[in-house]
Amino acid sequence: MNLAALLQAASVPATARGGAELRSMTADSRRVVPGALFAAYKEVYLSDAAKAGAVAALVTTAAGLEEAERLGMAAVRMEEREFARVAHAFYGFPTRGMRVLGVTGTNGKTTVAWLVRDMAEALGRKTAYLGTLGFSVGEELRPLANTTPFAVELVELLAEARDADCELVAMEVSSHALDQGRVAGVEFDVAVFTNLTQDHLDYHGTMEAYASAKRRLFEELPRGGVSVLNLDDPTGRAWAKSLKGNVVGYRLGGPLLEGGAGVRATASSVGVDRIQMTLEDGTWQETVEVPLGGSYNVSNALSAFSGVLALHFERWLGEDFDASEDAFLDCALALEKVRPVPGRFESVPNDKGVGAIVDYAHTPDALEKLLAAVRPLTQGRVITVFGCGGDRDKAKRPLMAKAASAGSDLVVATSDNPRTEDPLAILADVRAGLSGEYREVPDRREAVRYAVAQAKPGDVVVVAGKGHEDYQVLGKEKIHLDDRELLREALA
Repeated sequence: MNLAALLQAASVPATARGGAELRSMTADSRRVVPGALFAAYKEVYLSDAAKAGAVAALVTTAAGLEEAERLGMAAVRMEEREFARVAHAFYGFPTRGMRVLGVTGTNGKTTVAWLVRDMAEALGRKTAYLGTLGFSVGEELRPLANTTPFAVELVELLAEARDADCELVAMEVSSHALDQGRVAGVEFDVAVFTNLTQDHLDYHGTMEAYASAKRRLFEELPRGGVSVLNLDDPTGRAWAKSLKGNVVGYRLGGPLLEGGAGVRATASSVGVDRIQMTLEDGTWQETVEVPLGGSYNVSNALSAFSGVLALHFERWLGEDFDASEDAFLDCALALEKVRPVPGRFESVPNDKGVGAIVDYAHTPDALEKLLAAVRPLTQGRVITVFGCGGDRDKAKRPLMAKAASAGSDLVVATSDNPRTEDPLAILADVRAGLSGEYREVPDRREAVRYAVAQAKPGDVVVVAGKGHEDYQVLGKEKIHLDDRELLREALA
């Protein structure tokens, strides 16, 4: 395909300067091969792309256009958001051949998307997962730089899933991605909302702007798409009343949408690695045992179940969204076959009689819910290790500390990913919200060792904030650091 034909296929109102036959497309100058179209999010890399054999470039400025032409590349200037449309056209609009379920919200995105993937696989549907944990088709899990990649990389991954004969993609959709148009052109069939609490205000500025960014996923659903909303969350309830189109609600208690469709759940028992819960939609009811721990995973499991039920793999649910009994029971049985999510309420077994849990909780609400879930499972004390990331939302640091102090008997405040901030300065912000018994240990490894040294049989040590991550960012350098390994070392 040449550049002019590609722009026409993408319906982008721009004119290319120069003609070129295109063999590949990338936004990473390090991955340019001869014949490539280079999407220049950062035009400083145009020279590198040209040297590697790029024959054309998408740019956003007049200076970039001139530079690309000087380097001998065909070039077209457009808005950065239009890069996504070009990428979808280049890769043959991959989401038109698959179903796509997107999950957004402050907390629970990873767990819900992961559970949807596992449920779909249990139902015999080959499914790709894309999000914080990485990208996977089958058992392979490749790391990604962002929860939701930038548009060109995202579309390339979606095309990979399509070419691997996936029927469904379960993906996390971050507020940054929605605000920046990274998912433009992705044809979502179902969009799931988990909750909205404070996070990323360093980027969005206000909670209103943060909520508005997430709402776009639901407002921009194609006709026939289904919004699946958490009615236990105030934002979810408000959106359920104002969003147009097909809306399904889910909640742990209380009424569903008036005259609408939805699912309720009640947990009869919650353990460290097992939940027994009853699902019902007003017509059908089923009790299941889900291999996950922690009370907040009741809501995550319900969210995933509702999303998969909304997909109803054999056909659309119809205008009234009344699922058949077979679909309801099939989805319920599939929920029993999911696997624990790496770094989410992940237990570290040991012979010390000490509970050890690693979790990704890195917002005040997530930490509060995590510790509330741990407390009923604890015979002794709850000892919590947590930190706050550098170069990120400073306003949430004392709130994180307050949540940790309220839910713990001993708090060990430490570093998360300090990045370019002084760890001691971050701890000074955290200190403003600490109360009760606490200790500051800037080195994360030493903090985990200290926490474990204080633990006695019957206590639970919770290490929160990094979950599945196996690195720490110090300055601009990544070093290997895995909370699960730190716990194992300290317990040994």
